[in-house]
Amino acid sequence: MGWEFTDDRGITLRRIGRPERVAAYVRAGAALWDLGVRPVGVYGSGHDGDEPDRAKSGALADVPYLGAGKGLDDGAIRSVRPDIVVDVTYDREKPYAVTEAAAKRAGAPVLALAVGGDTSLPDILGRFDQLSVALGGEPAGGDSELAAAEDAVRAAAAPLKVLALSAAGARQVHLARPGTWPELRHLAELGVEFVEPGAGGANWATTTWEHAVGLAPDLVLADARVNAVPAGELESVPAWHALTSTATVEPWNPELPCSAHAYAAFLRSVADALEVLGAKR
Repeated sequence: MGWEFTDDRGITLRRIGRPERVAAYVRAGAALWDLGVRPVGVYGSGHDGDEPDRAKSGALADVPYLGAGKGLDDGAIRSVRPDIVVDVTYDREKPYAVTEAAAKRAGAPVLALAVGGDTSLPDILGRFDQLSVALGGEPAGGDSELAAAEDAVRAAAAPLKVLALSAAGARQVHLARPGTWPELRHLAELGVEFVEPGAGGANWATTTWEHAVGLAPDLVLADARVNAVPAGELESVPAWHALTSTATVEPWNPELPCSAHAYAAFLRSVADALEVLGAKR
C-alpha cells in the first residue's frame, strides 16, 4: 500500500511503503519520541553545538546526534540511512534546521511542519499527532493531561505580570513578544497577563536589563536553551539581581517538543508559579 503525507509547505511525500527510519531536527524528534516514533538520528540548528541541547532533546539521550548548523552535512544524515527527514518550518517555505540540498544528497526527502507564530498551539500539536500516526506511532495520549494543565492555568491566572525573555549577556536581553510565540499566546488566551516588551524586533525586542526591570514583571519565563546565557553568568549584573529580587523565575524552552505531554508540563509549571504568587498577594 502506498504512503503519503502533505507537509505544511504544501509538499506531498509519497512512498511505496511507510517510512521506517526517521531522522529529525531535535525538537521534532523529541515530539515524535513522545508520540511513539523512535528517530534513528537527530540534529540541531545553527543555534546548537557539537553536543545536543538537553533542554530540547530530553529523552533522546540514546539517539545518535548528527551535528548542527555547519557541522551537519549530508554524510552525517546518510550515516543513519533515513527514509525521511522531519524538520520544522517557521515560514511555511523552507525547513528550519537542515537544507533541502543536504537531505537530498543523503537520499531522503524533507517533511516540515509549521511551528511559527502564525500557527496556534492546538494546530501544531494536531499536526504532529497526524504525522506520528502516519509513521506508525501511538495516537496522542496526553490530551487529558494538557486539558488539566490548561484548567490549572485558568484557575491561577490573576493580575500578575509575566515577561518571557532570553538572556543575551551582561548588557543585553531579548524580550519575547507573546503574540509571536504559540505557547505564550496560548497562555494569554487562558488568562495570563503578559508584558509587552516595547519597540524593535519581530519575535524579540533586544534591549537592556534595566528596561526589563522597569517593566516590573511578577513572573519571568527565562529561556533555558544552551544558546541563552545562563543565570550563573549574570551574577555580576546589578539589573539581573534587581529583576530576580522582585520576580519569580521559571524556565522556558521556546523549542519544546510538539507533544501534548511536553506542553502540559510547561503549562503546569506556569500555573504552579502563578498560584504561589497569587497566594502571596
